[in-house]
Amino acid sequence: MKKHLLTLFFFAGFHAIMIAQQTDFPGDQFVLIDGDSIPTYGIPLKEVIVFQPLHFKTPQELKRYLILRRKTLKVYPYAKMAAERLTILNKRLESLNSKRSRKKYLKRMEKFIFGEFEEELKKFSRSEGQILIRLVHRQTGTTTYDLVKELRTGWKAFWYQTTASLFKLSLKDIYDPEDSLEDYLIEDILQRAFVGNYLEEQTAALEFNLDDLYLIWKDKK
Repeated sequence: MKKHLLTLFFFAGFHAIMIAQQTDFPGDQFVLIDGDSIPTYGIPLKEVIVFQPLHFKTPQELKRYLILRRKTLKVYPYAKMAAERLTILNKRLESLNSKRSRKKYLKRMEKFIFGEFEEELKKFSRSEGQILIRLVHRQTGTTTYDLVKELRTGWKAFWYQTTASLFKLSLKDIYDPEDSLEDYLIEDILQRAFVGNYLEEQTAALEFNLDDLYLIWKDKK
């Protein structure tokens, strides 16, 4: 008799522990296997992204990085908007059949873009302009020069390139964090800013793995 009572108490206690476990942990979930609900215990955690530490040999290197960070955070939203405008532009152009209507639409779009951004872009420094040109390439996969050439004419692209060269800028610049140290640092700045919600991330035409870039530059240094 005592043996049966001990067995009964054992199963009753085990059942109570199972109920307590199911109610005490709000993160408990159940999975369905062959018609039975099987509990899975634990609290689901958010993904944590760990960045490689950056090392600066001198205070001047750190200062340059912080200045680059400030400029990148300032410029990136404009590269993002350029990519968004390009997507809208291309979709609209696909729906226009005649050359005349396409030309008219391009003129209207050019006027709108310059009216919206011209005054703000005039305030950019030369180095911020350089970063913007490369980030447009990152977001769209096409250089600023080729964008102008494709959407306007070769002569118009040449004119823009000549004007930019007066300020030591090249619309043909590309974004290349595998060979350019500054672009590598910009990519690091962007990825940290996305995770920290300092910038709203937009899927880029050119994507890079930051860990791979870290190894490349570790070997170069």
